[in-house]
Amino acid sequence: MNKEKIMTFREKHKEKVQKTLKDKTFLSSTSGYEFEPIYTPLDIPEDSYMEDLGFPGEFPFTRGVQPTMYRGKYWTMRQYAGFGTAKESNQRYRYLIEKGQTGLSVAFDLPTQMGLDSDDPLSHGEVGKVGVAIDTLDDMEILFKDIPLDRVSTSMTINSTAFVLLALYIAVAEKKGVASELLSGTIQNDILKEYIARGTYVFPPTSSLRLITDIFEFAGKKTPKFNTISISGYHIREAGSSAVQEIAFTFLNGITYVKAAIDKGLDVNSFGERLSFFFNAHNNFIEEIAKFRAARRLWAKIMKNKFNAENPKAQMLRFHTQTAGCTLLAQQPDVNIIRVTLQALAAVLGGTQSLHTNSRDEALGLPTTESATLALRTQQVIAYESGVTDIIDPLGGSYAIEALTNKIESEAEKLIEEVEKMGGMVTAIEKGWVQRQIEDSSYRYQKELEQKKRIVVGLNSFTEEKETPIPILKIDPALEEDQIKRLQKVRAERDNTIVVKCLKNLKDTAMSKDNIMPPTLEAVKNYATIGEIVKILKEVFGVYRAT
Repeated sequence: MNKEKIMTFREKHKEKVQKTLKDKTFLSSTSGYEFEPIYTPLDIPEDSYMEDLGFPGEFPFTRGVQPTMYRGKYWTMRQYAGFGTAKESNQRYRYLIEKGQTGLSVAFDLPTQMGLDSDDPLSHGEVGKVGVAIDTLDDMEILFKDIPLDRVSTSMTINSTAFVLLALYIAVAEKKGVASELLSGTIQNDILKEYIARGTYVFPPTSSLRLITDIFEFAGKKTPKFNTISISGYHIREAGSSAVQEIAFTFLNGITYVKAAIDKGLDVNSFGERLSFFFNAHNNFIEEIAKFRAARRLWAKIMKNKFNAENPKAQMLRFHTQTAGCTLLAQQPDVNIIRVTLQALAAVLGGTQSLHTNSRDEALGLPTTESATLALRTQQVIAYESGVTDIIDPLGGSYAIEALTNKIESEAEKLIEEVEKMGGMVTAIEKGWVQRQIEDSSYRYQKELEQKKRIVVGLNSFTEEKETPIPILKIDPALEEDQIKRLQKVRAERDNTIVVKCLKNLKDTAMSKDNIMPPTLEAVKNYATIGEIVKILKEVFGVYRAT
């Protein structure tokens, strides 16, 4: 490579670009740095291939976690779904499986996420609205009716009450005759990002971390194929973070969980295999591809160098991706199909293991059957028709991709170091520092939209005077009454003497250092409600209030 010649021509080209475009401002990166107009071999360190890229399935996994990637197996196509009662959601799940979906992804309503029963006064008006209502094992039996749990992977987006939902999933499998060792899937179980970005927390951070590590310990033996956590950058990005912040804050949460598990006496080479991640696929196509590659490499280094993980599977970053809901508009909703397609393609070119594509009506309500089908078809066209799956890491070696991968990794490392110097993620969250960083990033992005430095079709440019309405899914208010009646029927028919004993055992365990999962599993098997279980633990752990 003739460096001097390339450098000379690059400088000449740069002068031409600056002269031609001197009056234009370009905002490319969401993370505060501008893209160069062109990249060359000079932007990539020489002789760094084996150290920084290597081969798929090999440390540092920049090019993918599996040697064959999509040539061996496509990503899991998971359409996030759930609404109303268990009956309605079960119908949607079976419909999507029939249409070619390869994994379930369960959305729960707010009461379930917050540990409230459907007949709790605070649940009024929210039952079944943003996800399925689950109160007892009876609901889970209906939710997974006629679904082969030993053959279908299930992801559950649940955090504060993840320990209860995992217990319910194990219980319903056992009632169907499926051994827990055969179950595969993921529970989100990522409470730290709730304090940062979503707000569906219940217990204080220390108690929440105890529940998470109890799940690690229990599931490692009971459900060895189940991912015990999905450390989520998705919601951090939806709250307004940049791409760099998404990676850095997600990994800081991950570092906190790994430390807590090691402090509990767990082996990083064992529980590290079951850590999974959840990222956002935002609008900037090139930046997002580089982000996923940088994340894989950075996490591998963290696990190997910081935590001495020797098991390659414990070093791998395996992640689910969801296209960015925050980028989708109520205006011209059909244009959302194009946004989602590009975001999904970025996730695939970035090497995701699992993918959800949002529906065109995301900004208007829960997806209709037709919109959900079209979103699934988007994934299938990318997989079977686009040709991008034929070559492993097809953009690897691109000067721009490799330079941006290096840049994002470097910037994320700096941010991680800054928080670690503060005392770690819990301290930074309690001080509100992390939340302020995301708020500042969100504010900058919003100002760029208002000043038209960033163009969004249908929002600040290319608008339509008259919009063509599309069908919107509406949840029947009567479903809440049906759910409450069924819950009260379960309470009346169960053996309440046994339930009281189970709840007392749960409380005694919570007051000790024993694992919380066995008494939780026993309680749900006897049809204790989520609200009853959470209420008992509130008496022991207390309730977290944001300052």
